[in-house]
Amino acid sequence: MPKCMTIQWQGKTYCLELDKATPIGIPLRAGGQNPNCYWAEPPRFETIRVGDFVGSVAEGGSCNYQKVTLTPHGNGTHTECYGHICDDPQATIARCLQAGWWVALLVSLEPEKQASGDRVLTLSALKASINKLPLTDFEALVIRTLPNTAEKMTKNYNNTNPPYMEPALAEWCARQGIRHLLVDLPSLDREEDGGKLLAHKAFWQYPQAIRRHATVTELIYVPDALPDGLYALQLMAPFWETDAVPSTPVLFPLKEIEV
Repeated sequence: MPKCMTIQWQGKTYCLELDKATPIGIPLRAGGQNPNCYWAEPPRFETIRVGDFVGSVAEGGSCNYQKVTLTPHGNGTHTECYGHICDDPQATIARCLQAGWWVALLVSLEPEKQASGDRVLTLSALKASINKLPLTDFEALVIRTLPNTAEKMTKNYNNTNPPYMEPALAEWCARQGIRHLLVDLPSLDREEDGGKLLAHKAFWQYPQAIRRHATVTELIYVPDALPDGLYALQLMAPFWETDAVPSTPVLFPLKEIEV
């Protein structure tokens, strides 16, 4: 029997299938076998050595004890708050990311090639995809870009001008009240945009009406086995007083049931 948690959403009853969780974060490894962007150094896992103590069972130590050095924005899956684009000391993940379950829409989109050669996720493409799905309102949006290759797990995005999101799409998300926006791209914005960060600002409605509990998660990877549609989202992240942290978003199938 599936492990089912029953939830009510928009007047309907759903089974949240607890035994079918799919993490959509990319595992963090030491070295270069990670996605990399914005010229971040690869993460380092270093064995602690103090006197006769060695923090490695493989080297004869009693336990493993390591120091990890990483750059959340550049080394892999990470969740960020509006502190990414301002100097507010209150704008940290520890203060902005609220625990809970969120009803999420997973949608697959192909970036549209512009005259400039840029590849952009557009609002018109999102609306066209949503119109094909029988769904109700949702609190989080998960975008899987096409083609969806395993290369995303280790790709070096530096100086490649990867796809990005047009500000109108991010603005629409804010107007719809979408709390969490997740993408498999290095950033919502163009790799080099002169510091404008227009999609980030549109999503957080910064600085006019800041959405303090809204988050952006970048560099996810959604397996092809998950069809587009509604899921329950759980965002697992360390409780750090920083603007961004490594994270593990998890999707759970939502199945409508009769009561």
